[in-house]
Amino acid sequence: MPAISLPIRTDRLVLRRFDGGDLDAFHAYHSLPETARYLPGPAKTYTQSMERVGRYANFSFEKEGDWVALAIEAAGEPGLQGEVVLKWLPGRGQGEVGWTLAPGARGKGYGTEAAQAVLRLGFEELGMHRIEARLDELNGASAALCSRLGMRLEARHIDKWHYKGQWATELIYSILADEWRIGSRG
Repeated sequence: MPAISLPIRTDRLVLRRFDGGDLDAFHAYHSLPETARYLPGPAKTYTQSMERVGRYANFSFEKEGDWVALAIEAAGEPGLQGEVVLKWLPGRGQGEVGWTLAPGARGKGYGTEAAQAVLRLGFEELGMHRIEARLDELNGASAALCSRLGMRLEARHIDKWHYKGQWATELIYSILADEWRIGSRG
């Protein structure tokens, strides 16, 4: 796959590599139970946040299993608003997209705009064939975001995950490169 050229700019956002200056803002929203609700594991400690920001800052995207996590910033307003992730899944041209936003960034369309940019990266620059999103069925905001991206609901796996003391149903949304090309022209 070709190298990823950063930063990625959209109309309102800058998607860039994480750096050490993002730690406090990252921890501020990842330490909240409301943020951790639909993520594996509990709210993050400061040490866990430090480890995660370090991994995000030092990503490589060279082979299946690699992933890139990009910091989301509002253009002209430095400061971490969240992150968007693209994983390179096993299988020819397969990917997975995900996102997490700080509370103050939610409801502004930043998640949709950042995810659109990552889909464009996956399909147009990296040549992926299919990109999916996996989420907890109770996460209505992310399901709505998938729909705005033109992704279709492909699967509903009942009681697939056991986390946070209960079973959760997993939804899998996806979009193919051909569908992306058709939808991105409209």
